[in-house]
Amino acid sequence: MDHRIAQSLSTFDTITLEGLNAKAAMLERLDNKYIVPADRLLPAFNAFADHFDVLEIDGKKSFIYATEYHDDAAAQSYFDHHQGRRKRCKVRVRNYVDAGFSYLEVKLKDLRNVTVKKRLKLDQTSAGLSPEALAFIDDCHTEMYGTPLGRNLQPVLKMRYARITLVAKDGGERMTIDTNLSFRTKALERHAAPDHFILETKSARGNGLADSILRGQQMHPTKQCSKFCMGMAALGVVERHNRFLPALRKLQVFEQPLLQRDGLSAAA
Repeated sequence: MDHRIAQSLSTFDTITLEGLNAKAAMLERLDNKYIVPADRLLPAFNAFADHFDVLEIDGKKSFIYATEYHDDAAAQSYFDHHQGRRKRCKVRVRNYVDAGFSYLEVKLKDLRNVTVKKRLKLDQTSAGLSPEALAFIDDCHTEMYGTPLGRNLQPVLKMRYARITLVAKDGGERMTIDTNLSFRTKALERHAAPDHFILETKSARGNGLADSILRGQQMHPTKQCSKFCMGMAALGVVERHNRFLPALRKLQVFEQPLLQRDGLSAAA
């Protein structure tokens, strides 16, 4: 993580995980995403410190997330997002590396275009999606859309990054700040620029205090900024990906080498 951002976190009051969940679990929310280089993020951080607390666990304020996304052979989840379909479902297994636990997460969109996230805690010793996990996915899809997902899911993309979480002192709003992103398939790996950040604001109406602060710093949401879709595009898993190229360029992903998983550089 950029040392200037890490240092600026010392100016924030802290909040525990229990306090975060009490104030702003935000499993239903409207999101805005921003791609911001460190030198532009620093001035906003000064304003954030007056209105937000930073999540701290065991003395840490930045946490490693390792996520595995699942899709079918036709990449239906990816293309539902690419085509802007209202009914769409994203399935991932998220490992909270520092805390040592994992969740299956199912993300859907409701009729108001609000993101709804359902979670199932997993046994870390299990490999792949268990029958219980598959049943949970179908139940979530049925509850939202009336039918089970009904797809043969398989791992398609792994992702790793460091995350800072800010929570509004008044509650009801939070923000995640991700950096040091890496995308991996079985064969390939690619990274985003290490001094770039993805900010995701989460509020009930999608126009919270964090969004106001960022607008005041002349920063505006980045369209088509799904990390899952960007990873699929960056590693060439899918052929159609033009919608995600502007966000990938902002992250300077294509300026980083495309690596074979044996560590050798591959043709970009």
